[in-house]
Amino acid sequence: MRRYFFDLRDGDDLAPDEEGMEFPMLDAVRTEAARSLAEMARDAARTSHNGVDYRMAIEVRDDNGPVLQVKFTLEIDRHGL
Repeated sequence: MRRYFFDLRDGDDLAPDEEGMEFPMLDAVRTEAARSLAEMARDAARTSHNGVDYRMAIEVRDDNGPVLQVKFTLEIDRHGL
């Protein structure tokens, strides 16, 4: 199995994954990245305030370099409140 690293990007901040996880297929990597990003997005939505935007991503890499990136942007505009 190949080891993949899931680096977390929150706005301009990047938190590199130093341990990684092993997966047998790239489909499993994509599923894990999407699931993890959905959890990050859920947490951001719970704590969001008017006018606050969130840009989040999970950048997946292996020993050879970048493999895929999953992105999420949340914008909340409250009108008249």
